Amino acid sequence: MGRGKVELKRIENKINRQVTFSKRRNGLLKKAYELSVLCDAEVALIIFSSRGKLYEFGSVGTSKTLERYQRCCYASQESSVTNREAQSWYQEMSMLKAKVESLQRSQRHLLGEDLGPLSVKELQQLERQLESSLSQARQRKTQIMLDQMEELRKKERHLGEINKQLRNKLEAEGATFRAIQGSWASDAGASSNPFSMQPSQSSGMDCEPTLQIGFPQFVPPEAAIPRNTGGENNFMLGWVL
Repeated sequence: MGRGKVELKRIENKINRQVTFSKRRNGLLKKAYELSVLCDAEVALIIFSSRGKLYEFGSVGTSKTLERYQRCCYASQESSVTNREAQSWYQEMSMLKAKVESLQRSQRHLLGEDLGPLSVKELQQLERQLESSLSQARQRKTQIMLDQMEELRKKERHLGEINKQLRNKLEAEGATFRAIQGSWASDAGASSNPFSMQPSQSSGMDCEPTLQIGFPQFVPPEAAIPRNTGGENNFMLGWVL
């Protein structure tokens, strides 16, 4: 009798499940070895049991086969990513190029160039745009001029205040100088000078002033000075101290 078809589902009996795993694992490893030998293929097989035990087979080494597999997968992924990025960059470049061309065309229209293809409606829109731009430019110019005038007024007020302060300072210094001059003149008139010029006393004649140094000494008249007629010397008592 032939063996019946086995239903593919989890074997509930633990012992039967373990026996089946061992048999089929060995058969799978045998088939992988036969495939690598008969067909000269690079085969790698990795099996983990329900308990976490590892079973592997590699015709040239499992690690080498896995590295080759990763290189192939990453290369295909990188190529697909590169293609998508290139396509995205190309689309963005096309959009930017169209935008630049539109801006250049608008600039030529604003400069009054290349107006032939424009319709009446487009020309009216361009006219309104130019009028709006001109109005904004005039407003900006007026604002700048007003700001400059206000700045000049501030500078004028500041310079006026500085001029006023300097004038007040100059007037104060002039008044102080005049007061000092007045005090000097009054002190010079009231003070006595020991080296003074005094007129000589005379009976009825004006004479030139004489300079007297030191304290004045009383000299009696010549008639009141006694004379020594009998002596040997002719000294006057008024001159002998």
